[in-house]
Amino acid sequence: MPENVSRKLAEYVKENALQGEERIFPICYSTARSLIQGLGAKLNVHVSPHDLRRYSATYASRNGVPQEVVSKVILRHQDLKTTQIYLGKISDSEAIRWMDVLHGK
Repeated sequence: MPENVSRKLAEYVKENALQGEERIFPICYSTARSLIQGLGAKLNVHVSPHDLRRYSATYASRNGVPQEVVSKVILRHQDLKTTQIYLGKISDSEAIRWMDVLHGK
């Protein structure tokens, strides 16, 4: 999460004296799922909150964020193996692109 967003959320929590398990956004998972699926339907795309989570992790990983950071910070997995399964295998073209990046091409 960007630092400025994190700072604003921390200020909001402090100003509103939110405690432990209180939610910043007063919606449950099923409501969030319905909202995301509804927005996806408007775009003729099937999407779920889990898809957005996976996309965020894959995007970070493919843009150079170490898998350990993706695992512990973004996905909050206990085991790196879970993250490796979650991110799946990269395509041959993606592997070649990373070889070019690593070798400065």
